[in-house]
Amino acid sequence: MREFVKKEAALVIAFVCAAVSMFFVPPSAAYAGYIDVPVLVQLFCLMTVVAGLQQYGLFRVLARKILSGRKSFRFLCAVLVLLPYVASMFVTNDVALLTFVPFALLLLGMCGRSQTAPLIIVLQTAAANLGSMLLPSGNPQNLFLFSRYHMTMAQLVGTVAPFAAVSLVLVLVPCFFVPDLSVSVDVPAQEGETDVRRLAVFGALFVLCMLCVLHVVSVYIALAAVVAAALLVSPSTLRRTDYALLATFVCFFVFSGNMGNIPAVRAFLEAMLEKSVVVTSALTSQVISNVPAAVLLAEFTSDGHGLLLGTNLGGLGTPVASLASLISLKLYARSECAEMKSFLAAFAAVNAGGLVILFAFGALTGLL
Repeated sequence: MREFVKKEAALVIAFVCAAVSMFFVPPSAAYAGYIDVPVLVQLFCLMTVVAGLQQYGLFRVLARKILSGRKSFRFLCAVLVLLPYVASMFVTNDVALLTFVPFALLLLGMCGRSQTAPLIIVLQTAAANLGSMLLPSGNPQNLFLFSRYHMTMAQLVGTVAPFAAVSLVLVLVPCFFVPDLSVSVDVPAQEGETDVRRLAVFGALFVLCMLCVLHVVSVYIALAAVVAAALLVSPSTLRRTDYALLATFVCFFVFSGNMGNIPAVRAFLEAMLEKSVVVTSALTSQVISNVPAAVLLAEFTSDGHGLLLGTNLGGLGTPVASLASLISLKLYARSECAEMKSFLAAFAAVNAGGLVILFAFGALTGLL
């Protein structure tokens, strides 16, 4: 039980919140209206397809091909940070970090530069959290808000693109302060590393999922195609889907729906959001993380663009501000070279500095 709580802390917290809220708003038929089924279906499809792409070696092969050979250490660090920034837009920040943090630890160890790992892993984490803001598929809150507020792709990208561009500069600049050494990287290919046939199937399904997100294809057509294809070519992929995240969403849908039916809570949150949707959502993210913050606050405001910005920028800050940050922390803590004091110091500096700079940029440009 203890291991389950540690592994699925977000689900446990969401369940407790939903259960407590039921004492104030007793269960009824109205609960069914809380659940955003299309968002859950889209999230399931994307997670399943991305699990397939990861399972059959796409990301590892790409990273190996880019980084193998003799390279400048600065270049190596910059690419290690750039990979999760770009990948997170398409496969979510969680998957990007699960893929590239272990890869970075491996490469830095091979180069004899493990002392640089705390900075690089922290930069990878910030890069994944910030790069993921640029597309609906980048993180769960984007997918939810994109659907909830019926945004177009142009509206979403237009809202976050300036901040994503500044974020890219912020995460790459520190890489140019590492030693400018020449290092040789040789990551051997693993036997059966890729399965081209299955990758092609999941690649086609990913395109279908993106058409579903853009409301070109029905979510139920996408669901049928993903389940049928996975059963035919890779049943094990269905076991790799993050069902705990889906259950977490259901619990927070119940919690946020119940909060919306408590007059005192509604009045307080509406008053806070009236002052600043971006600041309120960013601050809320620091405490309960940005995904549940988006679900909760969407009940009380029509400003989807403010929520989009606030919850994405709010992914910086505390380790719980984005659940993806906890993934990096756990992966680094389990590594042989782990220096947690250095990691936490770098995490605090990068996150606090990034948050201040991005909010200052938004204030100076009038984008906030």
